Amino acid sequence: MYYSINAMLFLHIARECKVKVMFIITSLAYGGAETQLVNLATKLKCRGWDVRVVSMLPPQAFVEELKNADIPLATLNMRRGVADPRAVFRLLKILREWKPDIVHSHMVHANLLARVVRIFCKIPVLISTAHSIDEGGRWREIAYRLTDPLVDLTTNVSRAAVERYIRVGAAPKNKIMFMPNGIDTAKFKPNKAAGQRLRNELGVDNYFVWLAVGRFEEAKDYPNMLRAFKMIVSKKSNVVLLLVGQGSLMEEVKKLASELKLEDKVRFLGVRRDVLDLMNAADAYVMSSAWEGMPMVLLEACACGLPIVATDVGGNSEVVLNDKTGFIVPPYNPEALAQAMEKMMALPQEKRLEMGKAGRAYIEANYSLEHVVDQWVALYKELLTKRRSA
Repeated sequence: MYYSINAMLFLHIARECKVKVMFIITSLAYGGAETQLVNLATKLKCRGWDVRVVSMLPPQAFVEELKNADIPLATLNMRRGVADPRAVFRLLKILREWKPDIVHSHMVHANLLARVVRIFCKIPVLISTAHSIDEGGRWREIAYRLTDPLVDLTTNVSRAAVERYIRVGAAPKNKIMFMPNGIDTAKFKPNKAAGQRLRNELGVDNYFVWLAVGRFEEAKDYPNMLRAFKMIVSKKSNVVLLLVGQGSLMEEVKKLASELKLEDKVRFLGVRRDVLDLMNAADAYVMSSAWEGMPMVLLEACACGLPIVATDVGGNSEVVLNDKTGFIVPPYNPEALAQAMEKMMALPQEKRLEMGKAGRAYIEANYSLEHVVDQWVALYKELLTKRRSA
């Protein structure tokens, strides 16, 4: 197993010099992959590791968080959708100056870039993490396979994604593994007092409140959710759907809500910094995605004790245990989604609370941030020890 290590050998290495870890990511925005990277980076920093972060695109989020953690942040100043060969030279300059022991890249563009620069620069250990079951089409899967000899290990955030990457040939079975996302269960936890205050503030105290958080992009399939919600509203009046996030399709989704005459039942809240309180204000969480990796927001909702209705894509069914912590339904099927949402609303409150408690217990046992960071540390140590003893 990758993370069964020679601890004594690594401690000898660690005494000689502090281990340097450089994270490279396509972008820094408020998303699941970015949140996971920042959480891991800050936890490693707290444990005494020397950590730096490089974003290919100019950062849009987490700048202050990294600064407060005393983690240097650099950008390659690339523009979205524009291939810029100069980024290779910028990254090479950073690598040659800092000389990291481990480079850990996240998301497809950063993964491929890190592999390419390894041709021109010594990188003792290189790990690529994919955050989705499908990172954008067959050519990217081929690119992964062609560049696989340049990486020590590929990881993915769901077991379903690992199985698919092996099946389609994106990575060989002996060089890919599942590493879960981690959630700070000390932060994301039930707090009904905060939730009640927000319900009062939003004027939804007498409503059944559904919550969905995520980018307004094709993967999240908000039209599926709105069409399902329309079926519910036609039968029940005391229900509201809170949508949190932004994205390129937001205006289209707003237009659809208007066409479906849902303006008074669907609230577009935009980007919020109080998602934790919103989760505690909601009665249940809903996800209508067409595809996913391992959604951080599902982990967060479970940790807050919310029962969940979600589509059966990516790692969703690894988080939401059907009939135990929520309901799993097929994607692209608003009728099935509506039926599951109605079923959830029809449950006694005690049963929904029981589902929420079971969900939190499952997260604490399998996805707590400290537990996941321990796994990453063990993996880093083994790969670095193996490389240095070769």
